[in-house]
Amino acid sequence: MFGGAEGGARVGSGGLELPPGDEGREGVSTDVPPGAVSLARPMDAGSIGPELDWGADAWSEVRTRAQRAGRAYIWLNLVEQRLRAVVAAVLRPVYEPVHGDDWVVAAAGPTGQEWVQRAVAVREVSRRKGYLLDPADDNVLSFLTLPQLRELMVQHWPCFEPYFDDRRDVELALDELEVTRNVVSRNRALSEAVLNQAERASARLLEMLGAGGDVPSARRLPVDAVEDLVGDRYADVVAVHPDRVRLLRQFPAEDIFGGARRLDAIGIGLNLLVQNFSGRRLVRLAESGSRVRLLFLNPASSAVKRRERELGMKRGELGRAVEMNILHMRRVRARLRDPGAFEIQVYDETPRCTAYLVDGDGADGIAVVQNYLRRTRGMEAPVLVLRNGDKVVKPGEIEVGGLFPTYREEFEQMWADSRPVS
Repeated sequence: MFGGAEGGARVGSGGLELPPGDEGREGVSTDVPPGAVSLARPMDAGSIGPELDWGADAWSEVRTRAQRAGRAYIWLNLVEQRLRAVVAAVLRPVYEPVHGDDWVVAAAGPTGQEWVQRAVAVREVSRRKGYLLDPADDNVLSFLTLPQLRELMVQHWPCFEPYFDDRRDVELALDELEVTRNVVSRNRALSEAVLNQAERASARLLEMLGAGGDVPSARRLPVDAVEDLVGDRYADVVAVHPDRVRLLRQFPAEDIFGGARRLDAIGIGLNLLVQNFSGRRLVRLAESGSRVRLLFLNPASSAVKRRERELGMKRGELGRAVEMNILHMRRVRARLRDPGAFEIQVYDETPRCTAYLVDGDGADGIAVVQNYLRRTRGMEAPVLVLRNGDKVVKPGEIEVGGLFPTYREEFEQMWADSRPVS
């Protein structure tokens, strides 16, 4: 039975009753019978946009999430591939002679039947759909996850024990990575603290698995996974910091200068060294055989006065600060048995940069460099961290010169033209 036009279309006789779509219109009844189901009217096209649109803050947030997840994924990928290689190297000779290509299934044993069979099924699907792009990945081991590789290692620990100092250290590092792995695999938000923890755990685990960085300077500045992959794009620059405060948060003065075999520094007042590395530590450093050469801007030169005007400082303020730093370094030198190992000189030219070259004569050198800006104090100027020697480059590419030799040459030329401080 159909109702009249005034009441709108309804289906009677026990069927579904639909109220009119244009409710509230003058002359049309808005009464809805019991049990009727309302039909939502289509939304205007213009009303969809604001709900789906992302503003600048939203885009910034998702980019930050993607950057963190990308860094974490690189570390996790390196760890998983290395652990896969270690498991294959240790267990394949044990099981393959008897079980052939099914050696991973045999190694998993009864307790691992469920997850290893799942890996076998995923491998078959990947074969059929053409997902196996590299023949080297056409094996069950390539389809095991990090927890499953860990399970194989734990089940057969007597086989792995000769290669590791402490099983607990390996398991703790893998535990720390598990949180990150779950977050990254599901594209969830990864906090900076968890990312930092994952990077430290990955670096430690790779070291334990025998795949630590072979760059000599890695003991002072560990090779980052991203640097390892794209380091060729940035010459020998391994880090850029907006200012010196952020540099010291990531790379403390003790990590920069501690244990240095040679230290050459040029600048105006060398505050990064003088104010952040104690005189007592400098004495111990020099007494242990280190060679130190410090090159300050002459506090009485006209260049100091020009710099004071650029920075809006009171007359003589910068000169006095530089003089105090030189006096402090002279006191350090006076405490040494061999003052000749701790040289201090001054120059009168226009200062162009601050550069700290640590072990700059060898392949394990690190440099911290700041160029002077007209209205910006040294504490606020951008900082570059450079790695000397074994810069990471892609296979088959010709290595080009980096920035490190440029600043080292600048120091040597300025040192030759400067004069000693008695």
